[in-house]
Amino acid sequence: MRRSPAFQAAYLAQTHVVADGNPIVWLSHLAGRREVALVPGSELIAPVAAMAARLGVPLAFLGSTEPVLRAAADRLVADHPGLKVVACLAPPYGFDPESSAADDLIDRVAASGARICLLALGAPKQEMLAARGLARQPGLGFLSIGAGLDFIAGHQTRAPVWVRRIAMEWLWRMLSNPRRLARRYLDCALVLPSLTIAALRARGEGQGQ
Repeated sequence: MRRSPAFQAAYLAQTHVVADGNPIVWLSHLAGRREVALVPGSELIAPVAAMAARLGVPLAFLGSTEPVLRAAADRLVADHPGLKVVACLAPPYGFDPESSAADDLIDRVAASGARICLLALGAPKQEMLAARGLARQPGLGFLSIGAGLDFIAGHQTRAPVWVRRIAMEWLWRMLSNPRRLARRYLDCALVLPSLTIAALRARGEGQGQ
């Protein structure tokens, strides 16, 4: 976000933000915000699907590939009787979340009758599309869930529970796709020292008030 004003603006436009990563939790605790807990985006899918089935709220899926979206929809409908998945839209490779094509997809989701759209595009595309979608179709809710639908469809394998418990899911994911993720995690590691200093300053300021 430091390098991309558009990404930062998209995050600021979100109505809710969760700590989808252990470093965010640790830094928040270091800053004195003990109430922050780990909430991976992929773990929001099942409770949202259950709520949508109970309340009769149609869902749409956008991102990944059409076979993955269809497989994930079939699995979730089977797990949550009454759930309606009314649209599965897979944008082409190189999709631009700030393009007219993005507007067309957002409008197609709205026309499908969906009220909540799960975005499986990865950061920063999904956050940018969520911000654009909220402004364009205020009656739609957007939920960024990264690879969550790929996990449900069986297209990707999530790290085992024991790996997650020792906070090594990032390493599991990087080793599964080093070409795409190695640079991302290196960038994260490089920014941690300055974020640690910022968290300590925030803690000191909070204790001084």
